[in-house]
Amino acid sequence: MEYGKTDACSIEMRDDMDTEKTLRQRTPLKAGKRIKFQTIQKLKDFSFALPALVLLAAFTYYPLLFSVYISFTDWNLVKPVKKFIGFQNYEKLLTDERFYHVLKITFTYTILDVVLTLAIGLLLAMLFNVQSRLFGFLRMFIFMPHYISMVIASMVFIWILNNQYGIMNQLLQAIGMEPVRWLDSTTNALWALIMVAIWKSVGFTMLIFIAGLRSIPNEYYEASSIDGAGRWQQFKSITIPLLSPTLLFLLVTQFISSMQVFQSVDVMTGGGPLESTKVMVYWIYQMAFHDFRAGRSSALVIIFFLILITLTILQFVLSRKKVHYEG
Repeated sequence: MEYGKTDACSIEMRDDMDTEKTLRQRTPLKAGKRIKFQTIQKLKDFSFALPALVLLAAFTYYPLLFSVYISFTDWNLVKPVKKFIGFQNYEKLLTDERFYHVLKITFTYTILDVVLTLAIGLLLAMLFNVQSRLFGFLRMFIFMPHYISMVIASMVFIWILNNQYGIMNQLLQAIGMEPVRWLDSTTNALWALIMVAIWKSVGFTMLIFIAGLRSIPNEYYEASSIDGAGRWQQFKSITIPLLSPTLLFLLVTQFISSMQVFQSVDVMTGGGPLESTKVMVYWIYQMAFHDFRAGRSSALVIIFFLILITLTILQFVLSRKKVHYEG
């Protein structure tokens, strides 16, 4: 009987607690308590993002703001004194012919790299967009260089493009062509860097294009076939318009990545021969850690950053009427 009474009491207490909880949920909070509750919830949500924000501020925003400050000084990384000189670093850079020479090389490399990578990636995507084990293996084989470090890829291509025993020149000689001085020529050195960049990134581009192609409904192609449209008309009127969001994504990401090329230049050419491959980021590195001109290199960083931001925004603005989102 005692056990029965205890169970009955516990059940009754549980029912009372459930009733009280239900009434509390149905009863609206007062304005002041509701605001306090919402504030506590927001603080809880913010606390989860706080560690990431601290790291972002410490390793991204603080260095950027410090670079802005350093760009107005003549600090050389050795002297503790940072003498304020105003906009002199910016004036010297913008009136220096080397700045426009390096900018031209950077843009040339970027345009060729972006156009060729996107074109080859789209072609490979259309060729290998097949559901089979063989094509899956081929896609994996093409994508593998994406995981290789750019330093390792550059060292491999130094061996491939060697003037005397490189595989590339041996293949050219095998088909009756003269060997090419890839890394010693002011004309060919930039192309050698572009070859490395394309080899490393074309697999990633191919997979993104395949994902975009598979998101296009087959009904569009079937309807156009009934209307008598050919493959080229389908590609021009269906594939490209519906693939435009993917194209925009790859264009922006590839453009930013190509503009910041550094490792392949440092390993393969060192900016040469005769500064024919000296790109912007490599020049910033040389100016800061070879010439010890931290102030002027920081000014170059800010100028380069503004150029990147401006061109990225311009790409979004110009593509606004060209990008078509289904639905």
